[in-house]
Amino acid sequence: MAHIIAVAGKGGVGKTVISALLLRFLIEDEDIRRDGVLVIDADPAVSLPFALGLEVKKTIGDIREEIAEPSGIIFDERMPIDMLLEYKIDEIMVKRPYFSLIAMGRPEGVGCYCLVNDMLRHFIGKLSSRFGTILIDCEAGLEHLSRRTTQDVDTMLVVSDFTKRGFKTAAAIKSLAESLHIEFKRIFLVLNKVPASANVHFDEIERLTGMPIAGVVPEDEIVSKFDYEGKPILLLPEDSKAVLAVRKIFERIFSV
Repeated sequence: MAHIIAVAGKGGVGKTVISALLLRFLIEDEDIRRDGVLVIDADPAVSLPFALGLEVKKTIGDIREEIAEPSGIIFDERMPIDMLLEYKIDEIMVKRPYFSLIAMGRPEGVGCYCLVNDMLRHFIGKLSSRFGTILIDCEAGLEHLSRRTTQDVDTMLVVSDFTKRGFKTAAAIKSLAESLHIEFKRIFLVLNKVPASANVHFDEIERLTGMPIAGVVPEDEIVSKFDYEGKPILLLPEDSKAVLAVRKIFERIFSV
């Protein structure tokens, strides 16, 4: 089964940047790359593909719409839904030499995300045997946990900005995960966008959040420049402060 890494946190803390840089180091590792890497954008906003320089033509949300309007697709009506989803996996997967990507997207029609999340769980289960590592960029806030999309992950990284509100949200994510009996083998806190002048009290933050700190990612003007210009985060230079910091986080995750 795949080693599943989920990146969570409230909106605006930079989960997508962290996910994109983690992917960079995953595919640089020959052993990990050889076993296959799948990255899943579980945020309906579909922002991760842009950070990776990819175009997604079809999402899980699109498949949900096709199922809701069966006349729009060609399949045997007697086909069980799990067989239909299996058939659709490769249709929505963006494949690159060293990794593949699936985006959850959002349904166009009115309604809840229950079916989309069920489909996402189905895809994760099916693809766990095809990839050695699955990296999930979760949607903002707590919804991905309450819908149990990211159950049974190996490593959860909860990203927070350097604010008390961010710390409280990170602690709430951990608390909710425990109350829902979601199994995480390891859970870490990642501090992102930390000002150079900040005085980081690791013991106090770990006490507030109940999580060990995997690493501190400083504010990086190069990341802001790339975001403004629409450049893929994967192409950040080696000496970028964010790249150097996330490399250390990656090394910690895979050395524990």
